[in-house]
Amino acid sequence: MANGYKVLVIDDEESILRLLQHELSTEERTVDTAPSATIGLEKFAKGHYDVVVSDIRLPDGDGLDMLVKFKTAYPDIEVILITGHGNIDNAVEAMRIGAYDYVTKPFHLDRVEMVIERAYQRVCLQRENRSFRHSKQTLPASKLVGNSAPIKQIKYLIGRVAPTDVAVLITGESGVGKDVVAHTIQEHSERSERPFIVKNCATLQKELMRSELFGHTRGSFTGATENRDGLMTYADTGTLFLDEIGELPLEVQGGLLRVLEAKMYRRMGEKNERHVDIRFLFATSRNLAEEVEAGRFNEALYHRINVFNIPVPPLCQRKEDIPLLVEHFLGRMSIAMRRERLTITDKAVQCLTQYDWPGNIRELRNVLERSIILAEGGVITIQALPRELVEHVADQGEGTVFSLEELERQHIQRALQFYDGNRLQAARALGIGRKTLYRKIEKFGLG
Repeated sequence: MANGYKVLVIDDEESILRLLQHELSTEERTVDTAPSATIGLEKFAKGHYDVVVSDIRLPDGDGLDMLVKFKTAYPDIEVILITGHGNIDNAVEAMRIGAYDYVTKPFHLDRVEMVIERAYQRVCLQRENRSFRHSKQTLPASKLVGNSAPIKQIKYLIGRVAPTDVAVLITGESGVGKDVVAHTIQEHSERSERPFIVKNCATLQKELMRSELFGHTRGSFTGATENRDGLMTYADTGTLFLDEIGELPLEVQGGLLRVLEAKMYRRMGEKNERHVDIRFLFATSRNLAEEVEAGRFNEALYHRINVFNIPVPPLCQRKEDIPLLVEHFLGRMSIAMRRERLTITDKAVQCLTQYDWPGNIRELRNVLERSIILAEGGVITIQALPRELVEHVADQGEGTVFSLEELERQHIQRALQFYDGNRLQAARALGIGRKTLYRKIEKFGLG
């Protein structure tokens, strides 16, 4: 449930179960019940609960033992125990070993609801903290920049698919910005405030890949000295972006297919399956259809992740976006370096536009970072660009060579388009005064 939470109540008194289910169920809170420890454990294993409320004494089980099982399986859930006045000591002991709180019989419904709500708030906080630790190093490097036809098409596709829960496969050469597309989808999705976990499958150690994705229990393999959750747990209720999915070994792909089809998975060494609610995004620079033909990629998984494909073209096919990308990166670098606005000459922009960029946007960003070091007074000239790049452009002799006046007109036009006609922002980005920009707009007939 992306917009609510689930509570499991375990008690052998039918009247208590009926009362709590009827009085505590709301649009945002689903309350399930179980009349015994056995049924409670079965429901817990099949369902996905955020808070468990259990009697400390049941005919077929002990509340303390169940508490340990619940917290071992799902460390992030919270357990509230119901006890009689004669068992207060047991309840206090339960809190020492991990229970959130306890209520005594006879109880007030307001007190029970308050404790459940606070327990769920703690669950949310713990999940946010854990997801932040796993995603804080994977913030987007950039935003989707450009006004070319391919970029407009990508923005259209994102606008249609982002609000859904459909799996998306983002394809394209290395360095084209597939991660930026994934982050843009996340930002415009209904899960934008939920955990967003990013993992590059190429960085996973092959022998630990299954454990990192699904988690493991203590003793499930050599070196497994404690229970550990995987990415599926961290991404629950949110989004999981698996970059370079073509690098995932065949032996792990079956488990991922199970999650996509049934929303179920099993930690290594664990018997019971767990339920998850995850929106999946995938990216690859490989041709997965060819990988399937070669027997290196699971055909069923390929069809399952390729429900909605967003192809990202190489930079050489949208060169008209290069001036805007340059302005965007220089703006970000100026902020990161705490410097005055970095600028670039028209001649240098023309050189960058004529280059083919085999490394795509990643290469462009790296070239700009290098050129800043050689820039004079915060201005990147053609002399600050890598010699091999300038020589390659000169050797190719490709493209129409425009006058400096025409380049200036195009540069100003793109800046105005990028900032949606906001002249103040465009002037700042161009490194000129507002009055100067007005004169140039009138000169080039851009008004």
